[in-house]
Amino acid sequence: MKLILILLLNLLFIFISPQPSQAGEITNRLNAYPNWNSKLNITQTDVDLIYPEWMAGTWKATSILREQIAPLAPKVVTPGFEKNEKYLNQPFTFKVRFQQQKLSITSILSLSSFSSNKNLIVADRIFNGENIAKAYLGDEQVLSVKISPDNPNRQITFLADDNQLISTITGRSQETPNTQEFLTTEITQQLFQRPTSIYLNEVETTTDYQLINPKKVTAKQVTAIYLSPEDPEYFKAINSPVALYQYELILEK
Repeated sequence: MKLILILLLNLLFIFISPQPSQAGEITNRLNAYPNWNSKLNITQTDVDLIYPEWMAGTWKATSILREQIAPLAPKVVTPGFEKNEKYLNQPFTFKVRFQQQKLSITSILSLSSFSSNKNLIVADRIFNGENIAKAYLGDEQVLSVKISPDNPNRQITFLADDNQLISTITGRSQETPNTQEFLTTEITQQLFQRPTSIYLNEVETTTDYQLINPKKVTAKQVTAIYLSPEDPEYFKAINSPVALYQYELILEK
């Protein structure tokens, strides 16, 4: 299961605005791929990602892993990296939904301070999280997905056999270069908890969405995996990514 979870971890939060990042920061990040030698320094989490209006609605999403790189191999290779090669060019499909921000969550995330526009489009994180998890793990392995009541940036996926995937967003940023393009970055601390063990890492997910027409959106996504300080290999990598995954995303109404 851990092998599939490595891919699942990369996707759980991409379908979930802070103040826009410095113009071009995310664009430059994607243009520099695969030469990512350090983490992005973003820490703002007081507001959710605000998607453009053309993202509103329910979509059939197709995610395809197009490339994977182990920048520090053979010195450091993440668990299951080589076995994940079997997922290359294999499509996974699931439904995702983007909708108007609900007032209760607006209050929690202080979105009113971000914009006077109340019709803000955000991801339905529970709906999206359950569908993504079931697509990768199977219906029988996913019990439920919940948002922590005391931290709206903390999502818990309850799995079979008393396993849990706990994902906490520690930073997010976005850019809108033009009316048909939307870029996001999120930093997530992730913990896969079993009754007898835990696995920790940090994930940076950077995505460039492109509006093709009102019923189709495509995206390029790059996910970087960083070791946690608790990992015995941590000092061999420090803040350098130990795995890079590039995905192609297709969203169809």
